[in-house]
Amino acid sequence: MKIKILSPQEAANLIEDNVTVASTGFAFAGTAEDIFLAIENRFLREEQPCNLTWVYSSAQGDMQGRGLEHLAHPGLIKTIVGGYFGQIPLITKLVESEELAAYNFPQGQIAQLYRSIALGQPGLISQVGLHTFVDPRIEGGKVSQRATEDLVEIISISGKDWLLYKTYPIDVAIIRATTADEHGNLYMEREALRLETLTLAMAAKRDGGKVIAQVEYVAEIRSLPARLVEIPGVMVDAVVVSENPVSHHSQTINEVYNPSILGEFRSSVNTIKELPYGLRKIIARRATMELCGKETINLGTGMPEGIGSVLFEEGRLGSVYSTIESGVFGGIPKLAPDFGTAYNPDAIIRHDDQFVYYGSGGIDVAFLGFAEIDNTGSVNVSKFGGRLFGCGGFIDISQNAKKVIFCGTFTSGGLEADVNENGIEIVNEGRYNKFVKSIEQITFNGEFAFRSGHSVFYITERCVFELTESGLKLIEIAPGIDLQKDILSCMEFVPLVSSDLKEMPNEIFKYNRERSG
Repeated sequence: MKIKILSPQEAANLIEDNVTVASTGFAFAGTAEDIFLAIENRFLREEQPCNLTWVYSSAQGDMQGRGLEHLAHPGLIKTIVGGYFGQIPLITKLVESEELAAYNFPQGQIAQLYRSIALGQPGLISQVGLHTFVDPRIEGGKVSQRATEDLVEIISISGKDWLLYKTYPIDVAIIRATTADEHGNLYMEREALRLETLTLAMAAKRDGGKVIAQVEYVAEIRSLPARLVEIPGVMVDAVVVSENPVSHHSQTINEVYNPSILGEFRSSVNTIKELPYGLRKIIARRATMELCGKETINLGTGMPEGIGSVLFEEGRLGSVYSTIESGVFGGIPKLAPDFGTAYNPDAIIRHDDQFVYYGSGGIDVAFLGFAEIDNTGSVNVSKFGGRLFGCGGFIDISQNAKKVIFCGTFTSGGLEADVNENGIEIVNEGRYNKFVKSIEQITFNGEFAFRSGHSVFYITERCVFELTESGLKLIEIAPGIDLQKDILSCMEFVPLVSSDLKEMPNEIFKYNRERSG
């Protein structure tokens, strides 16, 4: 049977009121922009569909109004369950103004929850999220007062605590591919990421839900190799051909189409920009010194993005194997706003499979950012300053990596520093302390991490801390930094100070470091 080819508006008309919709995308990679826009237009015209429950693992948008931002109208969504909110500020404002019942769960757990839904299981059993704000003994992942239903619970198996992320039917799945053939088989030959499209389609079909796919092209049946089919047509109900592929079906936020992101050819290294000399580079250089070589590493968003650039510039990227939570292995990670993709990758696997790999102990060293840190070494990246950002893949990664390196500036909000080959001088201190008595939300539990045997370090431009049984210990200080004025007076607690306090390696402050072989 030939697949139904619908206009975006006809596809939007398939979504009824009060149903649960799930969608895929990573920033703008894999985001079905035409369909989101059509849903918005229908709602503004008819006030339908309304009171939806919307589920997603990674935020879909560009912070400029595209993607899930089209749904940021009171009444369109009733409940939202997501992994990351930082990419969708209009939706976040609705959450913060209590227009929505909102839940924030680890990105990898949502992606894998679709498997449990597809299998008809009561929930996903996992230890990821224990002793964080996701734990029902703390907040249960609820990030608005309207969120009253318990979507995660504690269960005990063989004397150990586990989290049960509860399953629910998916009525509509919105996904994206590059090409559909006439029978609805979907190919992803130009998509930057594979995401969890197949798993979500199977989850929706489990309970008779609809699967709607946005594509660029429609091909004759059997005109493309069967082995390249990502989703068989039997799982697809309707196809929407993008009406504006350049802006509505681009590969990423900044790339309409770049073959090197797919590994179709290797981009010339001469076209890749170096990370500018400054605080970010200093932190990245010190962080890379925690690598011995041959480790499998994860690079998080924000400050850690620069680590891949530094490893590349210094000829060391080949000595480790880098991964990104989106499913990318190898290559040179791209910086924001196209985080999640890489130039010249070795492999791109499904998003949910990547978190299975992480859960199996695949990460030796994870580099992650931080917003707040307390004396126990606990970290907050998900909700601070009264704003909701969400945990993304942070909890999945930090609880499964053997070694965790948190990277960030010591303070924030107007921090200015003079960095030179002799060290660092603080010119204007940041307005906000990051080392605080009490963090607003527990995204990483330091005490639990230490008991679990993880090695944890905290690297800033002016000092380095290590997690110990008694909390944070200062182990390194940068040349040019005064211990009392530049460190202790900018902390809301007094850390342990090593009796053998070392100076941060002078080589990280050099304008040009020697390139390795």
